[in-house]
Amino acid sequence: MWTRPFILAIVLILLPGALPRSASGAPGRETEEQLLARIQRERNLVKKAKYEIRLGQMKLQQAIEVYNQGNLELGAQLLAAHLERMRSSWQTLRHSGRNAARQPQGFKELEIALRVEARPLADLTRRVPYFYRSPIEKVAEEIEQLRTEVIQALFPPERPPARKKGR
Repeated sequence: MWTRPFILAIVLILLPGALPRSASGAPGRETEEQLLARIQRERNLVKKAKYEIRLGQMKLQQAIEVYNQGNLELGAQLLAAHLERMRSSWQTLRHSGRNAARQPQGFKELEIALRVEARPLADLTRRVPYFYRSPIEKVAEEIEQLRTEVIQALFPPERPPARKKGR
């Protein structure tokens, strides 16, 4: 007789931990305001750069949605904001004093994000009428240039072996 209430009590205690979290508490579901606040108060430059990457990705998604609705002007502004966030992340990582080849945390995430963004930007370019593609193409080119810089930091060219004196 006492087992039924006991089992019910255990289920009620364990059930909240087994349920998925709400969208507001789930990681990766931050609002723009939450990310901006985290960026402002974060002292660890690698974490700050990662938050900037997330905010940049959010801006890209917003831009794609706005372009799909036909608002070309706002879409171009959001793409510019996206590019600025990715540049800011790169600058933050460069100023962190870390060697990307030896300590790639943050640098890898930025390179991956920049690489992944190439396809949605290319798709967006094809969907937008020819005369309105210029801002998208410009952002895509600058994102690729930024990615090249990150790759060069991650994989610097090797130094030639030192020459011995006497030869």
